[in-house]
Amino acid sequence: MKNDKIYEYLTKVKEIYGDNLFLDSDIVKNLNVVNHKTHVFDNLSKIKNDVSNCLKCQLGKVRKNIVFGAGDPNADLMLIGEAPGEKEDETGEPFVGRAGVLLDKILHLIKLKRTSKVYITNVIKCRPQNNRDPLPSEVEKCEPYLMKQIQHIRPKLIVALGKVAGKTLLKVDMSLKEMRGNLYEYESIPLYITYHPAALLRNPNLKLQAWEDFKFIKKFLKDNI
Repeated sequence: MKNDKIYEYLTKVKEIYGDNLFLDSDIVKNLNVVNHKTHVFDNLSKIKNDVSNCLKCQLGKVRKNIVFGAGDPNADLMLIGEAPGEKEDETGEPFVGRAGVLLDKILHLIKLKRTSKVYITNVIKCRPQNNRDPLPSEVEKCEPYLMKQIQHIRPKLIVALGKVAGKTLLKVDMSLKEMRGNLYEYESIPLYITYHPAALLRNPNLKLQAWEDFKFIKKFLKDNI
């Protein structure tokens, strides 16, 4: 709210006095960014509150914490996994276990980090028991929250990590091998699908293919920002 009032005041000053008083185009541009980021953050906070009160499926009754998402609300890259694991359920933060450590290393290699220009979330906001795959009914109940996150963040690129996330966003029944390697669209936003970091831990032979995917992601962001 404070940023909104500052932006409104400075915009009025600009209308009356023009740029010559003290505002230049860079300052106005930065104020626009701050105002947008604050607006998105407020909207995400409202959605998070709705998730916190959600008991639409059995997962809401057994969770320790919801795992809503984390990162930059002004993100260029949005990474979407399938569901929280044990560590995530304990902390309320996405990708903090072994798979998260590997994801951070991959992001570092393409000159990114989860706190800047990156937002990370999952299709499912509560941990399925024993880290099983989410049930279709659970995905159906939780997907509207994900859709709202995407609509408010509007990243330059969405990357689905793993089969569950890919199938949820594409609305297809395809294997990861079939989905991977192509550029799609979700709500007019470019969408790319690659391996979940947990799959790379289980099968290190997939790391080379995943690295090729992230090199593509790096180039796409460079060419489109």
